[in-house]
Amino acid sequence: MHHPQDSRPNATPQAVLALDLGTTTGWALSLPDRSVTHGYVSFKPQRFEGGGMRYLRFRRWLDELLATTAPRGAASGLDAVYFEEVRRHLGVDAAHAYGGFLATLTSWCEHQKIPYQGVPVGTIKRHVTGKGNAGKSEMVSAVRARGYLVADDNEADALAVLDWALAQSAGRTAGGARHG
Repeated sequence: MHHPQDSRPNATPQAVLALDLGTTTGWALSLPDRSVTHGYVSFKPQRFEGGGMRYLRFRRWLDELLATTAPRGAASGLDAVYFEEVRRHLGVDAAHAYGGFLATLTSWCEHQKIPYQGVPVGTIKRHVTGKGNAGKSEMVSAVRARGYLVADDNEADALAVLDWALAQSAGRTAGGARHG
């Protein structure tokens, strides 16, 4: 996990945000009371919009989410941000979009002094389904089997990232391995 300068890794967890970055970004948020909210949001370029506007809308969405999690008078209510770390894309456009969202997210985390960590796709899939090459439908089914109602694979992936992150903080993972 990358800890921006002046972050407090030993502070009491406030909330954990997990993201599946992309034009349709899946998100899952675990709050201090152990409740989980989740969904997806579209950052599809709009007509007559410049190429960077989707990233500005993404940053504004992050700011709004942060404001809703911050305890009264606190700068931040987020203890950590985890995201699905994609190393290979099927298309150039998807790779460019992911890179823009990743750059926006990591610079936002640095600015807010929130620790962040990417989690490899295979690690997430293995954690939730037991196999590192599970397909989208298998991921959705596995997340639904854990009791979540999900609308699409982006939301399911974000919940899978969150489940992995919470398992790490509890000191356990599927298969018993401990990752640091």
